[in-house]
Amino acid sequence: MAIVKSEFALALNQVATERGISPDDVVVSIEAAILAAFHKEYPDQAEDEEITVKISKANGETKILKNEEDITPPGFGRIAAQTARQVILQKIREAEKKTVISHYKEQVASLVKGRIIRYDGYNAYVDIGKAEAVLPKEEQIRNEKYTVNDTLLFYLKDIAEDKFGHTRIVLSRSDSQLIAELFKREVPEISSGTVEIKKIVREPGERAKIAVFSSHGGVDPVGACVGQKGVRVQTVTDELGGQEKIDIIQWNKDSKIFLIAALSPAKINNVEINETTRSAQVVVDESQAPLAIGKNGINVNLASRLAEYQIDIVQIASAEPVTEEAKEEEVSA
Repeated sequence: MAIVKSEFALALNQVATERGISPDDVVVSIEAAILAAFHKEYPDQAEDEEITVKISKANGETKILKNEEDITPPGFGRIAAQTARQVILQKIREAEKKTVISHYKEQVASLVKGRIIRYDGYNAYVDIGKAEAVLPKEEQIRNEKYTVNDTLLFYLKDIAEDKFGHTRIVLSRSDSQLIAELFKREVPEISSGTVEIKKIVREPGERAKIAVFSSHGGVDPVGACVGQKGVRVQTVTDELGGQEKIDIIQWNKDSKIFLIAALSPAKINNVEINETTRSAQVVVDESQAPLAIGKNGINVNLASRLAEYQIDIVQIASAEPVTEEAKEEEVSA
């Protein structure tokens, strides 16, 4: 019995040379699959451990052997040929998958563009070019809608196996590093190292604070990130869906100065810091309190995470009128 020589040789050669798979590994896999097919077709022989399969790599001839004696059933060639074809195709798919995974492993922790191909109400599945990736619920921006054929930028967060042993390319829209990579793309001073991102804290879809620093004299790190007429920060905001406010703050080793900046856009009267408890008492006019606290406490919470101090806002009476921005925060809250 022989599998069609040209078909066998072509398929084996395709797997071995084009896909980078060892011909010996392919043949061993085919032999194991044919043996399984034989046991299924002839279950009375299934318990006999002396049964083996031998395939000639030279001509594709396949034999079922029992104690080295040829017991190949008549007509078994068709089953063997189909089994060999299936194994070869599987090996090709596995090789292609390994190549794709290897390609994307080099892109972990960077931006990728992708198109939503389906959304099951929990996870979004994304075509990123050579592979399909997943945007899990926990990596999504809250209230951001994912519609089929939408094209977005994602942060390629990880390549990992799920509980079933399947390799998954995991994307994120909520990771703080998405903002870092977007600014790196938009701000040449960051990509060149002239401006350094010290820290980013974020409530995805609502607000983010980014602390930047430059050791180069004459370089304004905040201005570099904001861009002329705010074009750079606006581009990043637009990539995040247009709703997330981004506060860009100049990092300062002086904790008090940095904390005051972290609470922007509020104007701060005074700050008392306790280094032992890592806490700070911040005094503001009542007109500035809504800005300092922010909607649902988001501004003070982000400032606390950015500066790494527990912040207590203390309000004092003020004759100053409440600003429109403060009114908006108060209404939102």
